[in-house]
Amino acid sequence: SDLGSIDLSCRSNRWRPSTDIIKIKLPQLQLHTIIMSQSINLYPDSVHKSLLGDPEYYPEIDTYVETIRNATKGFGTDEDALIQTLGSKDIHERYLIAYRYKETYNQDLKDLMNKETSGNFGVLIKLLALPIPDAEAKIINMATKGMGTNEKLLWSVICGRSNEEIELLKKVYFKKYSKDLSILVASELSGVLKKLHLACLQGMEETYDPTYHNESKAVEDADEFYAAGEGKWGTDEAALFDIICKAPPKYLQMIDDAYVAKRNHNLERALEKELSGKGKKAAIFHLNMKLNPYKTAAEHIKSTCAGIGTDELGLSCAILRYQHILPRVMVEHVNISSKTVEDRVVSETSGYYRKLLVQMIKVAWPDAA
Repeated sequence: SDLGSIDLSCRSNRWRPSTDIIKIKLPQLQLHTIIMSQSINLYPDSVHKSLLGDPEYYPEIDTYVETIRNATKGFGTDEDALIQTLGSKDIHERYLIAYRYKETYNQDLKDLMNKETSGNFGVLIKLLALPIPDAEAKIINMATKGMGTNEKLLWSVICGRSNEEIELLKKVYFKKYSKDLSILVASELSGVLKKLHLACLQGMEETYDPTYHNESKAVEDADEFYAAGEGKWGTDEAALFDIICKAPPKYLQMIDDAYVAKRNHNLERALEKELSGKGKKAAIFHLNMKLNPYKTAAEHIKSTCAGIGTDELGLSCAILRYQHILPRVMVEHVNISSKTVEDRVVSETSGYYRKLLVQMIKVAWPDAA
């Protein structure tokens, strides 16, 4: 096989790569980067359409609902059945299962999972029992609940998102928790992190227009970026974030090219020089989720397993949230670490929790098993 160029054409919005890619261990798999006009959606189109009204489901959904019901009846819980039923379904199918379960038994599926499961497995299966926007709202709630804030978990959800999904996330969060997401973020964060998250929550990314977003304007914005950062005493973080939040990805790449041409380094390097700590990490994450989302998601998954111990919550949320784009993320993960996402999961986790994560990976990449 010519593995230097991978065909990403797909049916039903799911890419199924050649089994040759799995069988042959290579130092690198090449995935050509295409800069998009708008930030990517993490939810498949089917989810966006389903949320507009009552979803249409098919007979198999009732079978899955009954399997879950039987797996939680009586003494004990059949975790394997839950893994095969919820873990083996994609985002849209899980949404239909959760909707139909509530319709059939007048009980939220997440409440059933909360009662029947525990530990890392329980946390993940409960998130799987929610529609993906609700699951992300729950993740934000988990990141801000109790003593301290899990800033990394928070920025992984909020930064680098499309306008459409930011607006949806704000609506769902308010519906579930009766609190404005911007007010929550303002109360949980401070300084640079607060400025960045509030900018992201405005959903200010412009629609790409080649007649407006041209090379001349890119040079102007690159100069403004320099003037707000490296070119002045002190840093105007709000001005930096305004530029990288407003610019659609294709145009942001033009700004980056203009910055390199004049300053001999890119926007990421400029942010590294001007910011520090978690604020720097979050800003670079946002920038790169727009310029190279699949590689950035792969690096985020890798980071949950870095150092001593594994960030199980971060890993669970990453596999869950990136499942729709996971095939492309998995290729990038091999490029940056010479191991598959499944290899990482198997080496870092155990028990039913490991089985559930691996099953979720198989959904995105069926030939990985």
